[in-house]
Amino acid sequence: MHPSESSTASRKRDHIELAFEAQLAAAQTDSRFWYEPLLAGMPQDDVWGPIPFAGKELRLPLWVSSMTGGTAQARTINYNLARACREFGMGMGLGSCRSILWGKERFADFDLRDIAGPEVPLFANLGIAQVEQLLADKAADRIEALVAELRADGLIIHVNPLQEWLQPEGDQIRRPPIETIQEVMALMAVPLIVKEVGQGFGPKSMEALLRLPLVAVDFGASGGTNFALLEMLRADEGARAAWLPLARVGHTAEQMVHMANALSEQLGDAQRCTQLIISGGIQSFLDGYYLMSLSKLPAIYGQASAFLRYARADYESLQRYVARQAAGLIVARRYLRPRL
Repeated sequence: MHPSESSTASRKRDHIELAFEAQLAAAQTDSRFWYEPLLAGMPQDDVWGPIPFAGKELRLPLWVSSMTGGTAQARTINYNLARACREFGMGMGLGSCRSILWGKERFADFDLRDIAGPEVPLFANLGIAQVEQLLADKAADRIEALVAELRADGLIIHVNPLQEWLQPEGDQIRRPPIETIQEVMALMAVPLIVKEVGQGFGPKSMEALLRLPLVAVDFGASGGTNFALLEMLRADEGARAAWLPLARVGHTAEQMVHMANALSEQLGDAQRCTQLIISGGIQSFLDGYYLMSLSKLPAIYGQASAFLRYARADYESLQRYVARQAAGLIVARRYLRPRL
């Protein structure tokens, strides 16, 4: 028997065994796309980029969303993620850098520039409450020093009033966050990204951000890791019963893409931020591809928990995951047309 015939026989046996399972899977057809099998050959050495972002170029439209820092395990996770960003040409937001604002005990957890390399967009990260306090204490120079020490390309300010309010140890946010963000931009030339942490932004907040010369708005939409809900899971039973509905409000990434599209048309020349990081509930490359295709603004997509699942182990696990996501994106671009 010719070797190819043996292989074919094995494949056909697999088809018989798996046919019923495949029928069940087919019932879950993804209706977001037109499938066009006649219009392109299979990808060979196809690549996605280059994609301009923060004065640099990405090779994949993928952003490692801010996650963690300040523990021994976080160091391993961050090192693996930075290494993957360098290999595949992704961008990265660090977890909250609050722990290294005044001390260097955990600095190595965040000191990733040599691992990520000079070409990777790498952003430090502080919460709006910490930024507000630094401004109140006349210590805004610590923000610039932090970015410089990390050799970062700028700063992410994460806006999380619901999380802080629901957290027993939460910080006070006394000013409207937009005022704090505007003051930072007036005081220093640090490039800024503004993100939410699990609820996303409503239309008035999104409009206010699009009017600012930000590097990007990172959605942090409802559907991904919900830090307000996380705090509710830590709370006592009485607090959870009373306030759990607050953790369920928010906007999905798809809602926010449509919101940004409409606002962009309305704002015209008043729009100064034109880059989106679509994050929150992005489970796969197809989610990212679909939402980027919907966006009328330049957009990449961000993931956190999906990366975290693989970054905790050996680097090869993460490497395989990213490589498969990258290959899936290329195939999707060849054969799938979003039903806009």
